[in-house]
Amino acid sequence: MSGRKARDAAGCGRGGRGVARHRGIRPQRRPGHLDIGGETAQGLGYVPHSIARALREGSSRVIVLSIDSGYEGNYLRTFTQGLDEELAAHDYVLLVRHGHSAPGSQQRLIEAISPRAVLRMPDYLASGHEFDDGGWHGGLAGNVEVQLRYLADRGHSGIAVAIPDGDPPLGPIRLRFAREAAARIGLPAPLPLTVPGDRGSSAGAIRAFLDANPAVTAVAAFDDDVALRVLAAARDIGLSVPGELAVIGFDDTAYGALFSPTLTTVHIDAEDHGRRTARLVLGLDGNGFTAGPAQVIVRESA
Repeated sequence: MSGRKARDAAGCGRGGRGVARHRGIRPQRRPGHLDIGGETAQGLGYVPHSIARALREGSSRVIVLSIDSGYEGNYLRTFTQGLDEELAAHDYVLLVRHGHSAPGSQQRLIEAISPRAVLRMPDYLASGHEFDDGGWHGGLAGNVEVQLRYLADRGHSGIAVAIPDGDPPLGPIRLRFAREAAARIGLPAPLPLTVPGDRGSSAGAIRAFLDANPAVTAVAAFDDDVALRVLAAARDIGLSVPGELAVIGFDDTAYGALFSPTLTTVHIDAEDHGRRTARLVLGLDGNGFTAGPAQVIVRESA
């Protein structure tokens, strides 16, 4: 079909009225097909641009997931996978931004593509929404309980919760869930332990903490990165792991299996949480997607 015929079919002749006024364009039942003067867009050999679809539908078919720096691991991978697959099943596209971005870049992105919604990790656990991921049944709260229960089952009652320095957004909710999980299990409230990123500083901080709290025999870490800081510090100050101090990570990154001693950690599959989030963003029923319980990957450190 010639370029002129395509323009004429679309109502874009010399009068230039077609695109500006959407003359003769009517939505079809099948997604991605437009009735243009009796012929479909597919028949004319092109696919509607997202902006064109936004004009018809009120918003683009793009969802943006913005992830803060420092978040990685199996939870994030499986959450993103579930979110992406469920959005794709409804003919939407997921755009992921991960880590640091230049000032104003996200606003420029939003202005450029007019997304249907913008999700930000870890804001999904903001105040009032702490249990939206399933809570004690497969959510963050339940996964924290799995971590502490593993230590309790191995005879530990003096437990510290290791949090990275820098006031991570999820730090307060993790400490809260740890206290509540300990109460559910019948343990004393865990003590908070801030672990610096610098190896020398972390060794000094852990030595001082253990000297002040000799009843602590185990550390439940915020994530695998913090757990590895604790393992390195324990080696530097001459503590045997797990003999003198047991250490368990959280979220099962690839690095834990490479350290010595290898890191016991908590494996989390959040695919169903991602699917449920996608459906809620699209205004659909989110019931029927329940995350399974976390699993402990048993290695050498605890």
